[in-house]
Amino acid sequence: MLPRTTFLSRLIGFYSIVVSLSMVVHKQATVGMVTALTHNAPVLFVVGLITVVAGLAMVLSHNVWSGGPVTVIVTLIGWITLIKGLFFLFLSPETASWLFLGEFHYEQLFYLYTAISFLLGIYLTYGGLRHQSVK
Repeated sequence: MLPRTTFLSRLIGFYSIVVSLSMVVHKQATVGMVTALTHNAPVLFVVGLITVVAGLAMVLSHNVWSGGPVTVIVTLIGWITLIKGLFFLFLSPETASWLFLGEFHYEQLFYLYTAISFLLGIYLTYGGLRHQSVK
């Protein structure tokens, strides 16, 4: 595994664990913030800018489609982050709200989404730390 993959898997993994736990502890506040975000064009634009930068950084530095599941997952997360950021930049607040809150059923599937993020975080953290200890 590339050193960059090891670093990104630990970074994304720890981030996913911490943020998903925080979201579960503060479910109503999180749902409220996401709802407010999708209805506020200036904030949606700023979040889109930040998300596009993060996605581009991951895609440009780690566009590796072979080398094991952790490597491919890190690459996929980079692309998903970039695409999500582009959605934030180009969708109107009404469309973003319809997509994220309506079609993706964010509030109804909240615990499923956070569980996926948490488990993915554990997997990536373990993969990154396991590789680190093998050296």
